[in-house]
Amino acid sequence: MFLGKGQRLIICHIGSKDGFVPGGLWVFQSKKTGDYHEEMDGPSFEKWFEGVLPKLEENAVVVLDNAPYHSRKLEKVPTTATKKGEIQEWLRSKNLSYEEAMIKAQLLKIVNENKSQFNLHIIDEMAKASGRTVLRLPAYHCKLNPIELIWAKIKGYVASHNTTFKFADMRKIFEVAVSRITPENWQKCIEHTNKVENKMWDLDNIMDVQVERLVIPLNGSDTSSS
Repeated sequence: MFLGKGQRLIICHIGSKDGFVPGGLWVFQSKKTGDYHEEMDGPSFEKWFEGVLPKLEENAVVVLDNAPYHSRKLEKVPTTATKKGEIQEWLRSKNLSYEEAMIKAQLLKIVNENKSQFNLHIIDEMAKASGRTVLRLPAYHCKLNPIELIWAKIKGYVASHNTTFKFADMRKIFEVAVSRITPENWQKCIEHTNKVENKMWDLDNIMDVQVERLVIPLNGSDTSSS
C-alpha cells in the first residue's frame, strides 16, 4: 500500500525465484480514506487469486500470512456463540451423532472433535483444486515471507524518487520500481528468508533442550543427589 496526499494505492502481486509472476500484478486506487481492508476484502482477493492460479507452476506452494482477506472460511463452524439449535442442525448436516438430551457444552465437544475436516479456508481449497498448495505462516512471522523484503525494496525506491508527492507521479514511480525487481533480487530475498528460518529452528531446538533440563520429576523416581 502506498500513500499520496490522502490517496492510497493498493497492490497485490506474487513471485518466486524466477521473479514476479507475469500478469500477477493487481493494483488499484483506493476510493476511501479509512481502513484499506474495506476494499481489499475476501471476495476481491479470491477473484484475483482465481486468476493467478493458472499462471503458477503445477504443484506450486503459495506462501500466505493470515490476513483476514486471505482467511475466509468455506463454511462457519459452530462456536460458543452459536445457538444450541444451530449446533444441532450443523451436526445433523455432517451426519455426526448426538443425543437430544445433550447440553450445549456436550454438543460443542463433538464439534471440536470433528471440526478439523470442516474448518477449511476458501483460498486453500481453490489452490488444492488447481493442484497447488497454500502454506500459511504463523502469526506475526511476516519475516518468513520473501515478498516482504521485495516490498521493502520497492517502497524504498518510491520514497527516494517521489519528489513531487503527486499521486499520478507516485504511481508511475511505483511501476518503474516493480519493473526493476529481478529474479536475482527474489533469489537473494529467498536465501535471506531461509537463513532467518534456520535461525528460528536453531533457537527452537535450544529452547527445547533447556526446558527439558528444567523438568523435575515429581514421582520420587529421581535418585540424583540434591
